[in-house]
Amino acid sequence: QVQLVESGGGLVQPGGSLRLSCAASGSIFSIYTMGWYRQAPGKQRELVAIITNGGTNYADSVKGRFTISRDNAKNTVYLQMNSLEPEDTAVYYCYLQQIIIVPKDYWGQGTQVTVSS
Repeated sequence: QVQLVESGGGLVQPGGSLRLSCAASGSIFSIYTMGWYRQAPGKQRELVAIITNGGTNYADSVKGRFTISRDNAKNTVYLQMNSLEPEDTAVYYCYLQQIIIVPKDYWGQGTQVTVSS
């Protein structure tokens, strides 16, 4: 089993910054993808950013403002969020996909990000 522990959420004013971290532990053998999704009240969970061995992918709404990075030695993924907007308010979930014969997905418990003045 794989455990994902997120940290770094909180309350920030519009235009501010936050950095989310997600550390993976447990039975980790071959991480293919790590990333972040978010879910705002009354909305479906949506992709924010993912990082694979081949590169990164961002939602259009966060391009140029958010940066995803990964420390493979620590099995940790980060999300640097700048120029935050009220529309970024959501619960942010860490995501990991491991491939051992077949892909298997894991999710963190979520961390609240609130952008408000």
